[in-house]
Amino acid sequence: MPTRKYTYYDYTLSLCPTCLKRVDAKIVFEDDNVFMLKRCKEHGNSKVLIADDVEYYKNIRNYNKASETPYKFNTKTDFGCPYDCGLCPDHEQHSCLTVIEVTDRCNLSCPTCYASSSPTYGRHRSLEEVKKMLDTIVENEKEPDVVQISGGEPTIHPQFFEILDYAKSLPIKHLMVNSNGIEIAKSIEFTKRLATYAPNFEVYLQFDSFDDKKLKVLRGANLNSIREKAIENLNKVNLSTTLVVTLQKGLNDNEIGTIIDYGLKQKCIRGVTFQPTQIAGRNENFDVELNRITLTEVRRKILEQTTVFNEDDIIPVPCNPDALAMGYALKLGGKVTPLTRLINPADLLNNSSNTIVYERDKAIRGQLSEVFSSGTSVEKASKKLHSLLCCLPFVKAPDLGYNNLFRVIIMHFMDAHNFDVRAVKKSCVHIVNKDNKIIPFETMNLFYRDDKLERLKELQKEG
Repeated sequence: MPTRKYTYYDYTLSLCPTCLKRVDAKIVFEDDNVFMLKRCKEHGNSKVLIADDVEYYKNIRNYNKASETPYKFNTKTDFGCPYDCGLCPDHEQHSCLTVIEVTDRCNLSCPTCYASSSPTYGRHRSLEEVKKMLDTIVENEKEPDVVQISGGEPTIHPQFFEILDYAKSLPIKHLMVNSNGIEIAKSIEFTKRLATYAPNFEVYLQFDSFDDKKLKVLRGANLNSIREKAIENLNKVNLSTTLVVTLQKGLNDNEIGTIIDYGLKQKCIRGVTFQPTQIAGRNENFDVELNRITLTEVRRKILEQTTVFNEDDIIPVPCNPDALAMGYALKLGGKVTPLTRLINPADLLNNSSNTIVYERDKAIRGQLSEVFSSGTSVEKASKKLHSLLCCLPFVKAPDLGYNNLFRVIIMHFMDAHNFDVRAVKKSCVHIVNKDNKIIPFETMNLFYRDDKLERLKELQKEG
């Protein structure tokens, strides 16, 4: 009998990358890779690589856990995913991390910017607008896990510290500021003032490369010295910082190990987050065929470029396993020890089930569930890890603090090319839009920004 050159694995709904209409999609295995095959009747067939590790991709399904929804939904389900975001009742995950864009303005015009920010684009949100956005998150979540103040560049907002003051007055468990670091590098006094918002406060610092030529491609400016100065100031006050690396294949993916090693040596740095570039906003130097990099490729490069982690150390995150992978390490006595390996997830995972099944001990199960969550801050996780190690037999719990904890995260956002409705329903990183609706990050950039809304209305009418 004739046979196809691939192995059919799954079916889902995706989008035509040209017209954004929903289309049927096959998930297939071919030559040890995972591809999505789809066809739009107007724009023809398309094929996109979604993983280069078949076994990891199959194992993702074992990490699904029961859905946790917000206390309040902000819109009805009328048109079907992804045309009803707000969140609608059909969404399967609450906001582990909620982003507030307090300004469109930025002191850079990065060639790679999902929000198309610049010194002249858009405007600053008023303090009252921002307060309403924060209130919306609290209404939906009651005690939000992580809220990230973003932009644009939030530190240039004229009422930046008033925004932080209000955010800290709310029952938010952990507050982040997403920054390019320019204002932090300029002033140690500014950095010291930021540090007054600790604990449960963190800087999410843009840190893509040590090479100014590469930074010029990604950010349009020579920023290496600025980043070094920002880290110097953050180290002086020991303010919890996560390095955020925007990755493009063939540009800066060879620096993954170097950035991790650098982060491990810095007093203030609690981890590194790698974010492959998605097709959104401004992508002046991005070639979809050459520069796209998948989550599994990033994971493999971490394993190849560092001596710290092995395959058991970086695992899917249960709240959104398709898009998130995470590993922990402990910095103790000048040594780095992968914590995920100590927990031994291979033994704790029951591959015959569609969920994570930990040891029968409820204490262990509960601690792991919270530690490996995208909504768990580094400082909160350090307490959970201490308790977890106390529960595990034959493991002596060290005297842990947040200074000892280092976390590596891969955060992969879908775009129209690799969009998977099944996966986006579990999206847990959301943005509050100007209408005070809470939108999954992926669909926000595809449909819900001002320049996208007209096309969304057309798609809704077409059904």
